[in-house]
Amino acid sequence: MMVTWVHGQFNRISGTLVFDPANIAASSLEVEIDAAGLYTGIEKRDTHLRSSDFLDVEKYPKITFSSTHVSPAGLDHAKVTGNLAIRDITRPVILDVRWAGPSRFVDDNETFTTFGFRAKAEINREDFGMTWNMEMENKGFMVGKHVFITLNSEADLVSGEKPSGE
Repeated sequence: MMVTWVHGQFNRISGTLVFDPANIAASSLEVEIDAAGLYTGIEKRDTHLRSSDFLDVEKYPKITFSSTHVSPAGLDHAKVTGNLAIRDITRPVILDVRWAGPSRFVDDNETFTTFGFRAKAEINREDFGMTWNMEMENKGFMVGKHVFITLNSEADLVSGEKPSGE
């Protein structure tokens, strides 16, 4: 048992996506997150989550994900298997990915082709060495083991070509 769910976000993320809707299996994803960019809206909690009890951002400043396999799962859906590294511990994770697009728009007389992506996964924080907890009076614990990850992103086509399958 825990008290409630806490929503947080990382505000310094970079990555590379290779994506072709006509050949999903050839896709790949590399993501790097600045762990110190964690934000939950409560500075005291953010400081604790950045500490050695959890992310230990001084020692492990980056969180990374590197895909190893992509399996199509529908017209706008794929399972992306990869390695997630947190605190220098790497574990396999499967992202359930959905996308929308392509969408085209013009900005300053330049045409952009954009896709939107949402990826979801669930991990056990203890698998990544984040074992701190505090027992509460009712015998429950302050922090749950499960972390629900949602990645929302937008990617612009950079080749200047139309994506395959259009």
